Amino acid sequence: MADLLSFITAQLIVSVTVYAVIVHVLLGGAGYFTYAERKISAYIQDRIGPNRTGFDLGLPFLSFLKGRKLVGLGQPLADGIKFMLKEDYTPGKVDKVLFTLAPGIVVIPALIGFAVIPWGGLWDCPTFTIPFLNLTIEGGPVQIAALPVNVGVIFMIAIGSLGGYGITLGGWASNNKYSFLGGLRATAQMLAYELPLGISLLCVLVMVGSLLPMDIIAYQETNGWLLFSQPIAALVFFIAILAEANRAPFDNAEAESELVGGYHTEYNSMRFALFFLAEYSHVGISAAFFALLFMGGFTLMPIPGISDPLTATTATGLLAVLAKLGIFFGKVGLLVFIIMLVRWTIPRLRYDQVMSTAWQGMIPLSLVLLVLTSVAVYFGIPQGFAHIGVMLGGNLVVLAGLWIIVQRLPAYNPNQKIQLLGSRFNPLPGEHVDSAPSDPMAREDRPVQGTVQTG
Repeated sequence: MADLLSFITAQLIVSVTVYAVIVHVLLGGAGYFTYAERKISAYIQDRIGPNRTGFDLGLPFLSFLKGRKLVGLGQPLADGIKFMLKEDYTPGKVDKVLFTLAPGIVVIPALIGFAVIPWGGLWDCPTFTIPFLNLTIEGGPVQIAALPVNVGVIFMIAIGSLGGYGITLGGWASNNKYSFLGGLRATAQMLAYELPLGISLLCVLVMVGSLLPMDIIAYQETNGWLLFSQPIAALVFFIAILAEANRAPFDNAEAESELVGGYHTEYNSMRFALFFLAEYSHVGISAAFFALLFMGGFTLMPIPGISDPLTATTATGLLAVLAKLGIFFGKVGLLVFIIMLVRWTIPRLRYDQVMSTAWQGMIPLSLVLLVLTSVAVYFGIPQGFAHIGVMLGGNLVVLAGLWIIVQRLPAYNPNQKIQLLGSRFNPLPGEHVDSAPSDPMAREDRPVQGTVQTG
C-alpha cells in the first residue's frame, strides 16, 4: 500500500488543501465583492446601499440575524438563492449546446488562474503519518500554492486569456445581434490589451530574471517594490487587467446603453450568474497577480536597516505563513477597492477610444519601457534601493518624451459640429448671435435677492 501511494507527498497534500481553500474563498469573495461594490457606489452617490437583508431567513427565532443589525450582509446570499430559484429559460433559436457551455468556459479559467500564486510563501512541514493508510509523509519546505510549477506567471497569462473565448462563444451562440456585437467587442478588446499586459509583465521578468513567483517576491524583498521602480509598467498592467476583466471604463462588451446587455443579453438564472461570478473572480485574481508582481506579494515594503523576520521569504514557521496570508489578502482587498472606485469614478470610454488607447498608446509605451528595462539590465542595475532611483529616473524620462510627442501630434476631434449656416455656432456674415436670455431675472445669479425692489 505504501508503495502504491508513494506519489503522495507533503507538497501534494498542501497544494490540494490550498486549492480547496482558495477556491471557496474566491467563490465567497466574489459574492461579497458584489455587496462591497454596491456599498461603495452607494457611498459615492450619497446613498445607503443594501442594508436590510440578513441571515434570519424570515424565521422569528433568528431575528437577531436581521439585516439592519448586520448592515445587509445577507444580500449576496439572497442574490444567490434568487438566481438558483429563477426559471432557467433558453431562447428557441440559440445553439443550445454552446449556449450552455459558454458560462462554464468563462468561469473555469477564473477558478484555476490563481494556482501558481504562493499565498503564504514557504512552510517547513513536519514529518507525519497517516494511520489508516499506514503511510509516512516526509516533511520539509513546501510552498503554500496550489501549483508550484516552473512556468510560473506564464501559466496565469495563458489561463487568464481563455475567458474571452467563453464570452465570444456565448455572444455567438445566443443568435442575437446585440450579443454577437458584444462578443466581437470582447474578442477585439482581449487581443488588444493582451499585448501591453504581456509586455509590462516582460519588464518585470527581465528585471528579475526568473519566471518563478517566489523569485519575483524575493527580488522585491531585496530591492523594494517594483511599483516604485516600474510605475509606468504597473499603470499599464493595471489598465490592462481592467480591460481583460471587462471592468469600467472598458465594459463596452456589455454596454447597457448600446447593446442592452451585450454578450449575456439572452442569459438568465444561474447561467447569467456564472458570468458575473467569473468577472468578480477575475477581478480578485488580477488583483492578486498585480500584488505579486508590483507590491511584493506577501512581504511588507522593505525599509533599509529594519528587518522583518515574520514575513521574510526565509520565514517558514506556521505563524509566518498566517501573517503572510493576511498581508497578501489585505493587498488584494485594497486593489479590489481601487478597481471598484475606478468603475464609479470614470465614465465608460467609447469603443474607438478603447481600441486607440491600446494600439496607439499603451502598446508603443510598453515597448519603450521594455527597451529601457533591457538596456538598464544589460549595463547593470545597482542592487538594493539604488536601483529604484535609476529605474524611476528612466521612467520619468519616458514620461517627458511621451509628453513632448503628444504635444506635437495632430489634434483629432471625432465630435466636430456640423456647420449649419445661420445657426448660433455658424452665424451669417455680419450677424451677431446672442443666445443669452433677455429677461433680467434669468440673468440673475441670486434669484431671491434679485426679486427685492431696490428703489
